[in-house]
Amino acid sequence: MNWSCWAKRIGITLGAGFLLLAAMSLGVWVYYHPDVTRTNGIVYGKRNGHDVTIDVVRPMSPNGIGVMLMVSGGWKSGTNAFAPWMTAPLTRRGYTVFAVYHVSQPASSVQEINADVQRATRFIRHHAKEYGIDPSRIGVTGGSAGGHLSLMLATRGGPGPADAPDPVDRESSAVQAVAIFYPVTDLVDLGDSTENLHDGGPPKSFVKAFGPGATNPVVWAPIARDLSPLHHLATNLPPTLIYHGGADTLVPADQSQRFQKRALELGRTVELVVVPGKRHGWPTMLLDIFRFRDWFDRYLRPEGR
Repeated sequence: MNWSCWAKRIGITLGAGFLLLAAMSLGVWVYYHPDVTRTNGIVYGKRNGHDVTIDVVRPMSPNGIGVMLMVSGGWKSGTNAFAPWMTAPLTRRGYTVFAVYHVSQPASSVQEINADVQRATRFIRHHAKEYGIDPSRIGVTGGSAGGHLSLMLATRGGPGPADAPDPVDRESSAVQAVAIFYPVTDLVDLGDSTENLHDGGPPKSFVKAFGPGATNPVVWAPIARDLSPLHHLATNLPPTLIYHGGADTLVPADQSQRFQKRALELGRTVELVVVPGKRHGWPTMLLDIFRFRDWFDRYLRPEGR
């Protein structure tokens, strides 16, 4: 075979490979840009003179189930921090996604942030019919601080006061399934975290996040316990899936391991995946959302649906 034939064949092969790569790239782009309707800036409450809001992302073929995304990193939140492609595996399966925002620390303390996401859950449940979801089937997801807030809902969520003037506040803030990344579970014992000054105080980079006086051990002790999901585990914990980097030094995997150990002692379902060598975040996390989707399918979707 002469050189011209070889060159022609190589050109055809390279061209076919390029077209295949282009088709695959287009397929990935299309998958992560599903047709959805998005309603932004729905006010669920007020905090320190600011509106706190949710965005509602509704798929074209909703399955009647909602999943809240805690938009929070370092207990900071911003309305430009969420894009629907991040939760494409969920919306393509029919889940309505609620992106929950809060006022960032230190303008709002973590105590206030927790109260606000509890309020957001009650708000979504109160308006479930409008959003086309089942109020008895709500999941939650998030990472880092968002994972912490998710576990606060999982461990501290429950019915509001029956005599609350606002009917929203009478609703339950409980969730029915959790799938999260590397959460803080125990502020009482930060373990080997690089945030631990080993003085019994708050994380060193987040001292102002917990309000004035948090460096005072007498003040900090009850705050730390109150905001530690590990210390509020009970037999009503919903099924929980946690992904945690094995080399995470900011929030060591020990935080999730101790949470799982205690939950299993109580007979609750907590699956922990420690990803070897990964730190506080990794490039393939987007693929792990497929496992989150399957988790919500298992515990939120009615049988046969």
